[in-house]
Amino acid sequence: MRYAHEVGKVRAAERALMARLPEGALMQRAAAGLAAVCARLLPAVYGADVVLLVGGGDNGGDALYAGARLARRGARVTAVPASPRIHRAGLAALRAAGGRVLGQAPPEREAAAAVAGADLIIDGLTGIGGTGALREPHATLARLASEAPGTVVACDVPSGVDAGSGRVDGPAVRADVTVTFGTHKPGLLIDPGAAYCGVVELVDIGLGPDLPGPDVVAARPEDVRPPEPGPESDKYRRGVVGIIAGGERFTGAAVLAAGGAIHGGAGMVRFASAPHAVELVRQRWPEAVTTVIEPKPDALERVGRVQAWVVGPGLGTDRDGETLVEAVLGTDLPVLVDADGLTVLARRRDLLRRTAPTLLTPHAGELARLTGADRDAIEAARLDHVRRAAAELSATVLLKGSTTLVAEEDRPVRVNPTGTPRLATAGTGDVLSGLVGALLAGGLSALDAAASGAYLHGLAARIAAAGGHPAPGREPGERSGEAPISAYDVITALPAAFRAVW
Repeated sequence: MRYAHEVGKVRAAERALMARLPEGALMQRAAAGLAAVCARLLPAVYGADVVLLVGGGDNGGDALYAGARLARRGARVTAVPASPRIHRAGLAALRAAGGRVLGQAPPEREAAAAVAGADLIIDGLTGIGGTGALREPHATLARLASEAPGTVVACDVPSGVDAGSGRVDGPAVRADVTVTFGTHKPGLLIDPGAAYCGVVELVDIGLGPDLPGPDVVAARPEDVRPPEPGPESDKYRRGVVGIIAGGERFTGAAVLAAGGAIHGGAGMVRFASAPHAVELVRQRWPEAVTTVIEPKPDALERVGRVQAWVVGPGLGTDRDGETLVEAVLGTDLPVLVDADGLTVLARRRDLLRRTAPTLLTPHAGELARLTGADRDAIEAARLDHVRRAAAELSATVLLKGSTTLVAEEDRPVRVNPTGTPRLATAGTGDVLSGLVGALLAGGLSALDAAASGAYLHGLAARIAAAGGHPAPGREPGERSGEAPISAYDVITALPAAFRAVW
């Protein structure tokens, strides 16, 4: 797992560690790690042109000391100050090593020329304490760095990105590499901030013993453990998932949710709905056990035994749909509620008063209806809102979007690192519902089923968009050469996604 901590906790850990170290030792550790990463990124340090964008805080000091180390190895290092008050000792170290400093708050033309001619630019403008939009001249320097041809390395967090949330309120540095110290910060893992970070390199500066438990975690491939059948497995031991989706009007969601469950490892899929939806599922997925039901309180009695339920995709939001949602939530089994089921819950929050696990999978608009929050406010502060929703609704909440977040009260928020913008197409959410329902039926907790399902779903989309194989040598979150995909393409790529993590 990659662990991330809120800024206040990082600051407290830094203070505790600095109290045990000689003065300046912690900054030297950070600078050494930053310089080492920069040296690896350059074809040769000797003779390279390196530009430091230096703000007035400790982040600027880290950049100055790192620049001094590179200068001592023969790099031509130029510091561009964004403030009249920059780290004095770091500035002295840079000058002693042969680096040069442009005049305080240099003219834009002079700064632009230095940045444009650099082989490598170190962003030391703001650091993890920066919030809100960048002011001038920081905003201009961030724009110059983002447009420069050289490699851009952000120090701890790209300037303009809120380290605690990933929020970006204006110009921000688009880094090729972000070197972060001690632990990840949530804003490095959550869009839009994550999109500005490039590759994130974590440098250990010794904070570990002083850090509490993480606030946010992101899985690596080895952390995703979907249920795997053993020699004695049969379809019942592998998990039977019940799906109530679709109706006479919306049938595609039914077919896609059933396909996500079938390719998601369910031992058996029991699908129940109106006659037309049942017929289409039976034709496309003959392995599903189908039942025609009517919207009555006792509708589930005809379906048979299941170990988890999925309800809502394409179901409709009228009284008939509400009756089926109420019947499913009245069971003592784990339930995933999606799509139309969430709209029903927005007016029937009382149905969430249950003891069995409940997993909700909204996008921002659906979460807005559930909680009464503004959709734009949710998009701007996704981490805060998914936490509040999990506590307020007493449920596990999977918030879909450019970064999918999974929250459960009093647990670290799970951030999904896989996926692609190609997932922004109709029906992919229905596939996710079926997939996660299969994992629930297979015995995973709601939190693990949601996080693992999101990971596999995003990875399958990347595989499908890449033509059947993930690009070699790429991390799960990286994308290259992708083509448009459909929801059905994601279903067919799920076996390859499972193979990638098993």
